Amino acid sequence: MINLIMKDILGTPAILVGIFALIGLILQKKGTADIVSGTLKTIMGFLILNAGATIITGSLDSFGKMFNEAFSIQGVIPNNEAIVAVAQKTFGTETASIMLFGMIVNILLARFTRFKYIFLTGHHTMFMACMIAVILSTGGMSGAPLVITGAIILGLLMVLMPALLQPYVRKITGMNDIAIGHFGSIGYFVSGTIGKFVGNREKTTEDIKVPKSLGFLRDTSVSVSLTMTILFIIVAIFAGPQYIETKLSAGQNFIVFSLIQGITFAAGVYVVLSGVRMILAEIVPAFKGIADKVVPNAIPALDCPTVFPFGPNAVVIGFLSSFVAGVIAMFILPAVGLKVIVPGLVPHFFTGATAGVFGNATGGRRGAVLGSFANGLIISFLPALLLPVLGSLGFQGTTFGDADFGVVGILLGRIMQLFH
Repeated sequence: MINLIMKDILGTPAILVGIFALIGLILQKKGTADIVSGTLKTIMGFLILNAGATIITGSLDSFGKMFNEAFSIQGVIPNNEAIVAVAQKTFGTETASIMLFGMIVNILLARFTRFKYIFLTGHHTMFMACMIAVILSTGGMSGAPLVITGAIILGLLMVLMPALLQPYVRKITGMNDIAIGHFGSIGYFVSGTIGKFVGNREKTTEDIKVPKSLGFLRDTSVSVSLTMTILFIIVAIFAGPQYIETKLSAGQNFIVFSLIQGITFAAGVYVVLSGVRMILAEIVPAFKGIADKVVPNAIPALDCPTVFPFGPNAVVIGFLSSFVAGVIAMFILPAVGLKVIVPGLVPHFFTGATAGVFGNATGGRRGAVLGSFANGLIISFLPALLLPVLGSLGFQGTTFGDADFGVVGILLGRIMQLFH
């Protein structure tokens, strides 16, 4: 029963957010039709977002394999899902307990402090709970002290990280109805801060002038398709037709395969944006019920693609800039005695794109480029520094990818060392 609640219900973001929407609508005494419709549409929006993320991840997985083959790169590939899957075998109970009690701490802090954020990105809650469990266990903690300490740390992060970003989120969205609940927050904060100092927010990425003959590029789907198709074809030429046609495309011509993968990626982005629009249309009104009754003035903290519709051009610029930083960092890391971190396309897309939107909101085009470039360096160096802290898990060929995991993990590891 506990496993069902922790893993299948609370560990499934769509169900978790659906439950919050359901409770909110019930507390507002909405009619049955509105309750059913609002709850189902919220869950559906999340499933659409996840479906888009799966499409993007599948396309990026092929790109990553082609990239590694083309440039013969071996190293650690950051992937939250992979490292958590490995860790769950040993730390499953601790992760589940920290996650459940961490969510309760989050609600209590939102109720009784000025940080009114309810963190609704369930999978990131689980990832952070897992990393905290691993580091506290590696540091010698166990049982109730581990769960209580872990839950307090997680609950604090679930309100403090959205609070850190909220001034920038207000600039991006023009409102205070939503927050960002995603543990790439340090990268986004750095990007927004860099944008403030180096750019001009009036020169936004969304006003990039396109010649009439290239007017079709104003359509985000078309510009993303073209950008990714060109990237895929260049890398495919370096990887060679034999590798792609025997290992990846099941015999399909390598150029045709690259073309389809580039457009598939753009289709994934389109699906993600559709899901985000549906979630926002349903979750904000539904959440009002919880805000009024349980946590007055509560703000839902949602996954990072929530900001994508506010800067579609910044999304593409941010991803590319972050990825370039990751490639450059790959050559610097071994020179300074650290493990090579192969740029993971998934973290660079989701966090780089989000950093691009934050940088653009404060510093326009220059902010988007330099802010997301800084994010790319952060998510390259922090995973390398985090590896030793993870103990035996650091030898698995993968690690946590997003900025907050690196910062929290390294700090927590250092604190645990003091008590040894």
